[in-house]
Amino acid sequence: MIDIKSYGMADMSALFKQLGEPSFRAKQVFRWLHRGVTSFEQMSDLSKALREKLAAQCTISSLQVERKQVSAIDGTIKYLWRLPDGNCIETVLMRYKHGNTVCISCQVGCRMGCAFCASTLGGKIRDLTPAEMLDQVLFTQLDSGEQISNIVLMGIGEPLDNFDTVMRFLELVNSPDGLNIGMRHISLSTCGLAEKIDLLAQQHLQLTLSVSLHAPDDETRSKIMPVNRAFNVGRLMKACHDYFKVTGRRISFEYAMIDGVNDSDAQADMLARMVKGIAAHVNLIPLNHVEESPLKPSRRVKQFQQRLEEQGITVTVRRRLGSDIDASCGQLRRKAMNEQQESGKEADT
Repeated sequence: MIDIKSYGMADMSALFKQLGEPSFRAKQVFRWLHRGVTSFEQMSDLSKALREKLAAQCTISSLQVERKQVSAIDGTIKYLWRLPDGNCIETVLMRYKHGNTVCISCQVGCRMGCAFCASTLGGKIRDLTPAEMLDQVLFTQLDSGEQISNIVLMGIGEPLDNFDTVMRFLELVNSPDGLNIGMRHISLSTCGLAEKIDLLAQQHLQLTLSVSLHAPDDETRSKIMPVNRAFNVGRLMKACHDYFKVTGRRISFEYAMIDGVNDSDAQADMLARMVKGIAAHVNLIPLNHVEESPLKPSRRVKQFQQRLEEQGITVTVRRRLGSDIDASCGQLRRKAMNEQQESGKEADT
């Protein structure tokens, strides 16, 4: 069966040509899909014969709400979606003065192994499809009744580890016949797959690249981020400098503040030296506690920020949204998985 929602306009047009249908039908169906319909029967301006023909050859992806948490503090909504194969992924809707931002996942689980992240516990199960990524935006918008204006690819999974799918998703969500969310309203986060950053630069996209740095030296970074053993800090920063030269786009460096690990004055100085020469922005992140991790939130966030600012670096401290719910990436999914395992053990006894 054809996963029709993963098709861009070119593939959609080719499909309808193959079906012996006029080309304008492709745009009609594309628009219906990007409104969040879940069956061809809902496409009221198509003939019954065409709807039946499409239903016989194509599937329309959808998500089911497994759990939903709403913050009483700031209205942040955390979704745990169940996929048709039984796996679950997370999406977060965050409300800001400048509009609503949705943080989406790109994989079921993650294989990057970062020590401070709940998403990677249990490893990677599979990549998401373009349609499954798009559905997170569509169904969050439909369920919440809120218009989505910004997207961040910072949920479960490493976007550049699912490169082709992510590129197709960006094409879909940017389409004028779909949600039409501009590239400048999209941020893509990577843990540092340098070769894929090089490849991304060649796409000349106007999105914002966010690099999860979290340490300025190889010794520290390799301990908390296994990816550093494949692409060390020097290789990563070369990719970042090259990316800036090619695209002219500012890079955001994400830096989770971990007590006694990466929050010293010497590390702040090293970080400042590293990012000079790029239109860089450093985003300090108060660490979210993960039960399975011994790492603790830093007590030196303000001092670290001041040290960077004294050296001319643009720095912000990420505002913590959804602090009263499981809004940190991977936590709600992990909780659901643990509950399922406990329930399975009880059933066996």
